[in-house]
Amino acid sequence: MTPRERVQAALNHSEPDRVPVDLSGHRSSGIAAMVYPRLRAQLGLPERPVRVYDPVQQLAIVHDDVLDRFGIDTLELGRGFALDDNDWADWILPDGSPCQMPAWALPEREAGRWVLRSTSGRVIAQMPDGAIYFEATYHPFFEKDDLDAIPEAMNENMWCAVASPPGPLVAGPDGSRAFAEGARKLRERTDRAIIGLFGGNLLEMGQFLYRNDQFLMMLAGDPQRVHAFLDRVVEIHLANLEAFLGAVGRYIDVILFGDDLGMQSGPQISPAMYREYFKPRHQLMWTRVKELADVKVMLHCCGGVRELLPDLIEAGLDAINPVQVSCKGMDAAGLKRDFGQDMVFWGGACDTQHVLPNGTPGEVARHVREQVEVLKPGGGFVFQQVHNILANVPPENIVAMYDAIHAS
Repeated sequence: MTPRERVQAALNHSEPDRVPVDLSGHRSSGIAAMVYPRLRAQLGLPERPVRVYDPVQQLAIVHDDVLDRFGIDTLELGRGFALDDNDWADWILPDGSPCQMPAWALPEREAGRWVLRSTSGRVIAQMPDGAIYFEATYHPFFEKDDLDAIPEAMNENMWCAVASPPGPLVAGPDGSRAFAEGARKLRERTDRAIIGLFGGNLLEMGQFLYRNDQFLMMLAGDPQRVHAFLDRVVEIHLANLEAFLGAVGRYIDVILFGDDLGMQSGPQISPAMYREYFKPRHQLMWTRVKELADVKVMLHCCGGVRELLPDLIEAGLDAINPVQVSCKGMDAAGLKRDFGQDMVFWGGACDTQHVLPNGTPGEVARHVREQVEVLKPGGGFVFQQVHNILANVPPENIVAMYDAIHAS
């Protein structure tokens, strides 16, 4: 099978010739820029300039020689953009090593920290000295909201305003044509499955704009205001969805939405609250996706969300990521047994909380083989470590992880 056929088979619950493998196909399957040069050295590959694809999470662009070495079957749509040197600017990683950042998202130095600013000049994110990624510093609706100004508020929050490639290209006067053209060229030069990052956040959008604690209190105490807010947000998402899939729908295999509904101990919200606020809106968006394009719908959703899976399936979700197996209720065997006929598990193959950073290479390999043995049968599984490979992971463990999957 080609890589694209392999991923498509898994997404259709058919067991492919081998388990498809994802590395850096989206912004939660990547690798920290600080460990990436050490991985290349571990593999005996030549030094290459480090480009930080995701400024907030400090993730590196993974070169083709690494993707080939590990048999990677996926590629993120953004890899078709920001291909000119002028798109990048020199910067220094927290460990002092050189890199390049997207020129439109170059951090500025302030006392004791790096900051990222919105186009208005407001500081919306910081990375204090000693930290290894950015955190949000501003929530536009924390003190007072304005439902007529949600688009402007989005541009003042870190998660919405700090763009990875294609970056500001899509916002220009010729953005739709350039976006479609870049996607077409990427499709023509790769046989890997292409993932298009859309977003479409609902719970998280409230948390981005109001702050986590305040939005959770609103869900419990001011349902009328929350419904009004979410209706406006969905209206924006649907308009963006039409434009997004109109431009690139024919060139991608998976569209990725985001909403971290879980915590370590289980869901952030009850199933009843999910059904009231979010299920009908997810269903509306995911149904529209399938009307507009022949793509699968994946939700990036961290944490323990077992209790929400029946409703997510009913809402039209095809695949969930990252399958955080260290959380309550997220045992891979139980998930596969109870939901494997209806849900694709894109992840869950290596615990990034405990095993990958702290185990020996042998322990990592054994853990991977055990997870794959559970998740592989019948398809419906794409190999990915639970979340991004962080800077403290020994490179030999990374190699052991990917070598184990190909030995399975």
